[in-house]
Amino acid sequence: MTGQAARDPFTLALTGDVMLGRLVNDVVARRGYAYPWGDMLPALRSADLLCVNLECALTRVTARWQGDRWKPFFFRAEPEAVETLRIAGVSFASLANNHIMDFGAAGLLETREVLTRACIAHAGAGTDVASASQPVVLHVRGWRVAVVAFADYPEAWCATDGAPGMCFTPVSPHAKDFTSVERAIVAARAAADFVIFSIHWGPNLRLRPPPEFQDFAHSVLDAGADVFWGHSAHLLQGIELVDGKPVLYDTGDFVDDYAADPVLRNDFSALFLLRCAPPSVERVEIIPALIRDMQVVRATGPERTAIVRRLTDLSAELGTTLTEDDGGCTVVLPRADRAGPTTRRTRVPPGSGTPSR
Repeated sequence: MTGQAARDPFTLALTGDVMLGRLVNDVVARRGYAYPWGDMLPALRSADLLCVNLECALTRVTARWQGDRWKPFFFRAEPEAVETLRIAGVSFASLANNHIMDFGAAGLLETREVLTRACIAHAGAGTDVASASQPVVLHVRGWRVAVVAFADYPEAWCATDGAPGMCFTPVSPHAKDFTSVERAIVAARAAADFVIFSIHWGPNLRLRPPPEFQDFAHSVLDAGADVFWGHSAHLLQGIELVDGKPVLYDTGDFVDDYAADPVLRNDFSALFLLRCAPPSVERVEIIPALIRDMQVVRATGPERTAIVRRLTDLSAELGTTLTEDDGGCTVVLPRADRAGPTTRRTRVPPGSGTPSR
């Protein structure tokens, strides 16, 4: 595009799930809106764009969703908790997940209104299927950055032509219909210089993506996305490079009140900082973090070492080399015009999983 060479690169920050409900909602009322971010706040605010998966409704509605399947967890924060997102400088919140309709369509619609009033962009859920699948376009340093957001469950919350809901797509080995995903990416590609694809997917507590998830991610990049951003497993998974584009299979949790598994360590977290010069991502910097007492903080000592080792090992299985540095670890990507033979449909051993929370 004309003038593209004069545009500066920008920093895109991606987190995993941000759950502001339950005990987090309570602690914010006592300790202030900035509390959940701990000492990570300067790093969050340093990014040009900060994108999170909002794993709760922001609503005064208290009537829980009633459906034909049992649901054990319902996450809701008071609308005022949007100030927590504003303090961190959140640019975008994905709403395509298995908690956005915990308090029904009314809770979903109020969440959208709360975010809109706070000038926080959002995608992945809407008043109907057209609204839910609409890409959002962010403007940064002269670039147009589009975000498309999907989830692979629950199908019961799928937006329709006449009803609110989230943007749903199946990601099973038997799912043949990729049309809705491809259509959304094509629309985003036409409207922007750079496309981020977000998806909330798969079972909990899985360290590795199964083969069908890898195939799906590769298809998303083939369709025109520049970054694949996954979340939902509550665990950090490895990074893969596909034709010079990064696939973050799962970015884990970032803010929550969950009990920590002593072996799988779902309290291990990270902030992913991508240096982007469209159409390329030049590097991914990873700041290891821990979730403690409803707050995310920088990891230090043995726990920092363990997080770096986990990400390094899991990424190596996917053919990606991470380099440890003072802040955490980094992966440097080849330029798009000379990407070369980066990995393609690498297979890793499927991990065990538990039903989604």
